[in-house]
Amino acid sequence: MSSIVDTECEDRTESLVVRGIKEQDATLDTPQQGVVLVVEPLLPQRIRRPSDALRFLLTLLALAAVVLMALALQRTLNGLETDVQAGTGRAPAFLSAVSGLLGGVSVLVVPVAFAVERVFHRDGMRVAQGLVAAILALLISYAIDEWLVEAGPAELVQLLTGGRDVEPLNTVLTPAIAYATAVRMTRRPQWRALMWTAIALDVFALFTSSKVTALGVILTYLVGLAVGFGTLYGIGSANTRPPGSAVLAALRRLGFSPVSARRVEDDSSGSRRYLVGLADQRRLDITVLDRDRQVAGIVYRLWRRLRLNTETRRRAIRSLRAELEREALMAYAAQAAGASLPRLLGTSEVGTEAAMLAYEHIDSRPVEELADADFDDELLAQLWEQVRLLHAHRLAHRHLTGESIHVDANGQIILVDARSGEIAAGDLLLRMDVAQLLAYLATRVGSERSVKSAAAVLGADSLAGALPLLQRIALSRDTRTAARKDKDLLPAIREHIVALKPQAAVEEVRLERFRPRTLVTIIASALAAYFLLSQLSRINLVSVVTTANWAWSGVGLVTAAASYLAAAIMLRGFVPEPLPLGRTVLAQFAGSFVKLVAPAAVGGVAINTRYLQKRGIPPGAAVASVGASQLVGLASHISLLLLFGYVTGTQAAPSLTPSRGLLVALLSVAVLFVIILAVRPIRRMLTTRIRAMFSGVIPRLLDVIQSPRKILEGVSGTLLLTLAFVACLVACVRAFGGDLSFTTVAIVFLAGNAIGSAAPTPGGLGAVEASLSLGLTVAGLPGTVATSAVLLFRLLTFWLPVLPGWASFTYLQRHDAL
Repeated sequence: MSSIVDTECEDRTESLVVRGIKEQDATLDTPQQGVVLVVEPLLPQRIRRPSDALRFLLTLLALAAVVLMALALQRTLNGLETDVQAGTGRAPAFLSAVSGLLGGVSVLVVPVAFAVERVFHRDGMRVAQGLVAAILALLISYAIDEWLVEAGPAELVQLLTGGRDVEPLNTVLTPAIAYATAVRMTRRPQWRALMWTAIALDVFALFTSSKVTALGVILTYLVGLAVGFGTLYGIGSANTRPPGSAVLAALRRLGFSPVSARRVEDDSSGSRRYLVGLADQRRLDITVLDRDRQVAGIVYRLWRRLRLNTETRRRAIRSLRAELEREALMAYAAQAAGASLPRLLGTSEVGTEAAMLAYEHIDSRPVEELADADFDDELLAQLWEQVRLLHAHRLAHRHLTGESIHVDANGQIILVDARSGEIAAGDLLLRMDVAQLLAYLATRVGSERSVKSAAAVLGADSLAGALPLLQRIALSRDTRTAARKDKDLLPAIREHIVALKPQAAVEEVRLERFRPRTLVTIIASALAAYFLLSQLSRINLVSVVTTANWAWSGVGLVTAAASYLAAAIMLRGFVPEPLPLGRTVLAQFAGSFVKLVAPAAVGGVAINTRYLQKRGIPPGAAVASVGASQLVGLASHISLLLLFGYVTGTQAAPSLTPSRGLLVALLSVAVLFVIILAVRPIRRMLTTRIRAMFSGVIPRLLDVIQSPRKILEGVSGTLLLTLAFVACLVACVRAFGGDLSFTTVAIVFLAGNAIGSAAPTPGGLGAVEASLSLGLTVAGLPGTVATSAVLLFRLLTFWLPVLPGWASFTYLQRHDAL
């Protein structure tokens, strides 16, 4: 971006909505052309560029990463610091003095000289912006220095100062770097070389005089960059987008003779669009790609690129030239395929900051403006025919939505927005096109008509191929939102496709690398691990094992093992079909292995459901049986919690009056329940999940009730499971000399287990330890005893069963029982 362009953009002060601008190109300025009026809103003099915001965020991330790495690699950094100091200390004193003098003067003189040069070119706003950045950088670096010296982490202060009386962040270099960034000096090669030379000399002199550290220089540079980019985005940059007159000049270079032009609504990507009239009565649709818009929406695109598999991803950042070539190539390929798209008549760069594409104008409107009743069978058939033509030539549109599908005055379908398309597309992208259009049309005409209209043109086989792509993640934003609101939308489409092609063998397609809940689990697991490690650092694990009473530890081990037998009995009780006790116990051990990688409330359910299916029980009945056991277990859990709480509150009282703590707990639960019912999104989410979890449970329970033996087996197994865990925790408390009543420990376990089941971490890791330790401490145990007892309890019930769980998991898989 040249200084002349920046100066012209800074000096633009037009205030008319309708502007008559005579073309700048003297070679094309002929008497026949005259002056063309471009009707467009006033272009702002300054704009906030998304690229500056992105650079600011990336610099902050780099700053945080450097600090964390420095704290984690302190010895390595100290060694590097020693080597740098030793190397620079060998420099001759004369060289050090000269570099100090030149560097110190140049760091001040170069910015001043640049400012003078800009003022002479009437670019004072750029200088003012740089001064603002320099002042902010000075204040911020000074504030950070004061905070570090007064209250900062000792390890970080040591790394930044080396134990010497130096500034953690250099308050001279930080403003200089911020100034150079804010005035975009890096785009001027000569000035950039001068500035970097001055900074390098100054840093060398500071090292030779032991006035800085390596980490201090790195953080100084990053803080200066962050302040510079933040200032650029906050104040804004000169608007270098070419106006409509420049677009008309580019059209003339293509051989067109524009006589009128007006700006119309931007397209779905935010690109400017103009409607241009020509001397031969034709009209053109002009799409302008501005360079500063290329990173708009970058966060969303990066998220999609990270989350989706390689075959479905798009490049998050594409250069202006690449974007122009991509859209032009897709338009030409679609025309060659015979698809109905606006004909591309020419492309051109508009200066250095934009490019344009000139399309033949067609009077049309998007189908999203049509009423649902206007989607007749002929219109649907035309739409699917266009998709068939594209796919026959391996072209994927990738944005078949209501805003990119148009209909002209004669009722003919026109596809627009070819920029998102792919040439030589693979089968996966073509199938995603079909899935997207099926879902969109289902929101307008219903799933049945959507599937029938597609089958009439594409055939049942094509629809069967799109069946595994009917996932929300594969749809566009608007369609994905509609599918999220209407839970039955995608299942209904699947049902109609299966009805057309019931024997279709379709391979499952996984589009997502991971789900958002996976990130939540990873973050929660990291926090849990941090908490657990902080607790373990206070306790010697060897002493926990060696100082525990072996007799009580043995009791805890036996009761922990009994819990797996109780879980197997409970599952057998809710399955009318016969289950072998031995393999059912092994399935419970296998669930303990799965808990290492799945939340506590998920791993056991998945293993038991899979186990029942392998036993020949239909999937619906298997899910219902596990859901029934979970439902009864939940009811038993709540009942036992209330019972033990009531007994605990009345142990010391002569009358059967509930304790105050129990009343407070019940009132708190009631208030929480009222809040959940009052908030509609939360209520809807909970009811949806509960309905999905326990759908079909009641009929399954009715089947179980018909057998008294099954009722006894299921209820007794549920109670024995809870009592076994409580007995194990009691034994662990007694192993370290603790003395709490059985009912008190039961309340602590039931509350802690509920928290652990709700936590998204594997096996409730961290949440269970924290809640149980806190509960035992509140109940009267010393903190060290409570923590030791909980660690022994988790060792017996979570960690020790992992090895037999893995063996059981492998055995059941080898025998096709899991």
